[in-house]
Amino acid sequence: MTTNMTVLITGANKGIGLATARQLGGRGYTVLVGARDPERGREAERVLRDGGADAYAVELDVTDEESVARAAKQVSDRYGHLDVLVNNAGIARGDGTGRPSETTLATLREVYETNVFGVVTVTNALLPLLLAAPAARIVNVSSEVGSIGIMTDPAHPLFPIASVPYPSSKSALNMVTAMYAKELRDTPIKVNAANPGYCATDLNGNSGFRTPEQGAEVSVHLATLGEDGPSGLLWGFLMDGSDSYGVMPW
Repeated sequence: MTTNMTVLITGANKGIGLATARQLGGRGYTVLVGARDPERGREAERVLRDGGADAYAVELDVTDEESVARAAKQVSDRYGHLDVLVNNAGIARGDGTGRPSETTLATLREVYETNVFGVVTVTNALLPLLLAAPAARIVNVSSEVGSIGIMTDPAHPLFPIASVPYPSSKSALNMVTAMYAKELRDTPIKVNAANPGYCATDLNGNSGFRTPEQGAEVSVHLATLGEDGPSGLLWGFLMDGSDSYGVMPW
């Protein structure tokens, strides 16, 4: 299968990002592997190419504006447009037991730099290229722990979690998603947030009960939405015992 579609995935050298790259590469997309570490990016490129994907490593640190600008120029010079942006890069940090009262400003800033500010920086840098595509898609990889509706529901399995940095960064990312969807509502671009579910990755010490491949299915679905697909939603794995997918509350 071959297409003329290009996708840039941040944090694509491992975990859900790499699985997303593999799945979209299998659908014929040209995959641009965003990675902070150039060598890890090249290794991911080799792995993807060995699997038959058309993949290219792109050095990209989402917390560094100059790095983002260089990556955007590289994509512009080579392709002139971008069909899909998957803002996948994310980190989780905590202080002490993780309780809100133990959160330090340094940790909060570190998490927001990647999970929120980095998404805005990358999206703004690449938006001209997304607008140059016929009908681009933006996927922001979020989390169910960023849903205020879920996290304040005593009946939900996640209710016992009480932490500030990661959950609040994903809540902020959800609002970022909604605002970009609002700005771009009169364009062919669709902007959505993905909930991959609790996947076994380095982010959580590989303790998740879902695989990176299962988590990637959510991003791939949103990245390949048709013309009649939705925009401005949090969509993904529903932790309701059904193992199904659907729209989730902000």
